[in-house]
Amino acid sequence: MTMRYFSTKNRQQSYTFREAVLKGLPQDNGLFMPETIPQLPTSLFDQLDRSTPDRIGFEVLKHFTGEDIPEAHLEKLTRETFNFPIPLIQVEAGIQTLELFHGPTLAFKDVGARCLARCIGYFSKDENCKTVVLVATSGDTGSAVAHGFYKVDNTDVVILYPKGKVSALQESQFTTLGANIHAVEIAGTFDDCQHLVKKAFLDKELGKNVRLTSANSINIARLLPQSIYYFWAYAQLGHQDQPVYLSVPSGNFGNLTAGVLAKKMGLPVNRFIAATNVNDTFPRYLHSGQYQAKPSVATLSNAMDVGDPSNFARLAYLYGDASKMEEDLSSYAFTDTETKATLKRVYENSGYLMDPHGAVGYLGLTKEIQRTSSEVQGIFLETAHPAKFRDSVEEIIGERVSLPQPLRDSQHKEKKSIPLENDFEALREVVLATAEV
Repeated sequence: MTMRYFSTKNRQQSYTFREAVLKGLPQDNGLFMPETIPQLPTSLFDQLDRSTPDRIGFEVLKHFTGEDIPEAHLEKLTRETFNFPIPLIQVEAGIQTLELFHGPTLAFKDVGARCLARCIGYFSKDENCKTVVLVATSGDTGSAVAHGFYKVDNTDVVILYPKGKVSALQESQFTTLGANIHAVEIAGTFDDCQHLVKKAFLDKELGKNVRLTSANSINIARLLPQSIYYFWAYAQLGHQDQPVYLSVPSGNFGNLTAGVLAKKMGLPVNRFIAATNVNDTFPRYLHSGQYQAKPSVATLSNAMDVGDPSNFARLAYLYGDASKMEEDLSSYAFTDTETKATLKRVYENSGYLMDPHGAVGYLGLTKEIQRTSSEVQGIFLETAHPAKFRDSVEEIIGERVSLPQPLRDSQHKEKKSIPLENDFEALREVVLATAEV
């Protein structure tokens, strides 16, 4: 049976997986969700520790893609998506980290971006019109999407990013490729970029003239593959008698939502922790029951500088309200001062070097363990290579951090970007011009 998708704001009209991927965002400004969450067979979990990420990916994603992607092509797609290591590393007794930075752009978003690029490439391969992928980035999404879609036929990518608010190394990874990759430097915040993207999807003129889709985690094909590495993390733990806690550095909440979907499919994770920096919209929501977005604040963990996380709509759909969320989720916010002190202390005590986002995830995990006084197996996600934040990390630990080859290559290339005010009319012109090239 083919899975259908609908908007979080309207269950009356349904879409195929292909339609949801190519639309990116429903016209009512909701987010696409599958009509049901499949309950995976016990046999899959019994064999996890003898499987591989690409095989797990195939067995999970086939429930969501249905007839829109033939199984033979889906197997190829998952092999190409999960073709780099995702190791679980011991940091302290009872605390592991899942390293998600061994892909081509050294960040967790390589998984979702590579899967999405291959889905759109497959759906667009025999069509005459071009697909324009419009995406906002607070750091790593831009580079992962740029490299995932680089020179994909019939596809151009427009990446919006906030001027002066991503690291120089992050910026170099998506502003130096050229070809079908177009970087747009917005005078504003990530939230401004995200609002421009959403406005573009609701704009009737663009809708008539451009086939527009998104590569942010608002796109269901970016989100779903991220659930796979939670299964792989559990597989590497081996069979467990202790509760499993999983802490996720959270900004736009796509990564956390993917983990929640894995749990609802049957993955036996006992508790998730949404660890944030001082952009604390979600922790405040769980505490008060009232969702109140606020302007984002720049921090050391810049990819999490989101004051109005898009994927809250999906979490609200899955749970309904804060009291139901609290049955599965905890959330804590941490300052840059706490992040720096923790990064330094863990490195000095264990020799393990985290990036600032991973340090926030570690803080959330240890705080939850202390709160519950539980004997658990704890995992936090390490979402980017620490060298991507080289200047900050070196200042914190007082040592040099060597650059991996992909970062050394990108920093010496010429920057190609379009400076733009926080102005939708100007963005519309850029997108229309891109579609005509």
